[in-house]
Amino acid sequence: MTTIDPSLYLSNQPKTRTPSASLGKDEFLKILMTQLQNQDPTNPMDDREFVSQMATFSSLEQMMNMSNSIEMLVQSQLVSPVIQYSHMIGQEVSYMDVDQETGKELGKVTSKVVAVSQHEGWAILELENGEKIYADAIIQVSDPGTKEEAGDRITE
Repeated sequence: MTTIDPSLYLSNQPKTRTPSASLGKDEFLKILMTQLQNQDPTNPMDDREFVSQMATFSSLEQMMNMSNSIEMLVQSQLVSPVIQYSHMIGQEVSYMDVDQETGKELGKVTSKVVAVSQHEGWAILELENGEKIYADAIIQVSDPGTKEEAGDRITE
């Protein structure tokens, strides 16, 4: 003899429902279909009212698509290191030059940023002196227009 799983009894189902804070296109379609199924056959829904509801549904769907597209655009711009560091172009940056073989610091180097690129998700600053450095290697940023004459600079 087969038995019925007790979890399927109506008495074991939740007694209260948790309402959704938003009405999406799926809920709107369910309401519209229920309304069409339960209408009075002797007095069917007015054509204009039906067309109005379908236009509302279409408008709702387009707004949701536009909202999703804008959200994706914002997310892609927040993630892109090129966009995050594009304001550095034209700025003068200083970084520590390190000997690749020994790992010894050779001194502070200053150069102007001419381009920003990306490699494996990291921002790469391309400098006027031909070097390419990671953005997190910068120890100082300055505006070249506010510096004093080159002869008055302190070099390290």
